Amino acid sequence: MNALIEKLGLTLLHRVDPEAAHGLAIRALRMGLTARPGPITSPRLGVDLAGMRLANPVGLAAGFDKNATAIEPLSDAGFGFIEVGAATPLPQPGNDKPRLFRLTEDRAAINRFGFNNEGMEAICARIAAAKRTIPVGLNLGANKTSTDRAADFAQVMEAARDHVDFATVNVSSPNTEKLRDLQGKAALAGLLQGVMDVRGDTPVFLKIAPDLTEAEIADVAQVAQDAGVAAIIATNTTLSRDGLQSPHKGEAGGLSGAPLFEKSTRVLARLSTLTDVPLIGVGGISDADQAYAKICAGACAVQLYTALVFGGLAMVPAIAKGIDERLARDGFATVADAVGSRREDWL
Repeated sequence: MNALIEKLGLTLLHRVDPEAAHGLAIRALRMGLTARPGPITSPRLGVDLAGMRLANPVGLAAGFDKNATAIEPLSDAGFGFIEVGAATPLPQPGNDKPRLFRLTEDRAAINRFGFNNEGMEAICARIAAAKRTIPVGLNLGANKTSTDRAADFAQVMEAARDHVDFATVNVSSPNTEKLRDLQGKAALAGLLQGVMDVRGDTPVFLKIAPDLTEAEIADVAQVAQDAGVAAIIATNTTLSRDGLQSPHKGEAGGLSGAPLFEKSTRVLARLSTLTDVPLIGVGGISDADQAYAKICAGACAVQLYTALVFGGLAMVPAIAKGIDERLARDGFATVADAVGSRREDWL
């Protein structure tokens, strides 16, 4: 019955402006109108990541719950971990609307939100107050008007460190001008050092773009390892528009969803040959086969977001159970045993 209700709800939401539909989806979560199966797990699915024990390797990517208003229902939706935000030091409205576009023909989305959020104080207070059963992380961002964006990341880290299980340095959003410039070797090293200096015991992750060159990927791997980053999230949205069919394909912003799967998985596989830092695979996952492919390409965990627009939260437990079935089929006792087992397919 819940699956039928969710399917009907998705049909109705797709008739509404995408950003308004997203707001309605968050409201439905908070009202308890979605299924809450709890974390899906098994002896095979458990994952150790950066000192955290995950019930399963399926996570929610940042951007879905920007202001940390739905942590409790999302913690019970079947995920092994969730990431909220991005949070910036000061509240900011983000870019002008419309800024989210649903590419139905491509099972994708383009966004140019620009880190719209209610600011670190409000978001950290909600994280601290939330009852949760799984690890919750915060995506760190910088204000658009900041004169020292590296300092912004450290400021949010300091505010969040006592309330989160991990924090992600996000220098890969294409929607804040010159933010991706911080992925350069020297700038990234300095930024990460500032965050690491104030993190306390909180694991720090780094989220990178899929549009890096081979040399840039190698630089990121080296800097992340030298800085003591606990995991690299590969990848954020892309600026590429190759092969799109939707009328919205020309909109400015970051592309996420199905068209990103192959590109992001190749970056992931390449990274896995360059560093021992644990990797989290993101980009284009919409079913268990794709989640499992990311793991076999080198990821110890995965995250999804855009696919939820088309498949709803019911896909989360289905993906987790599907990974379990594939591990059993291939003779792997744990997720860790499967990590990188088919890396060569993507290189």
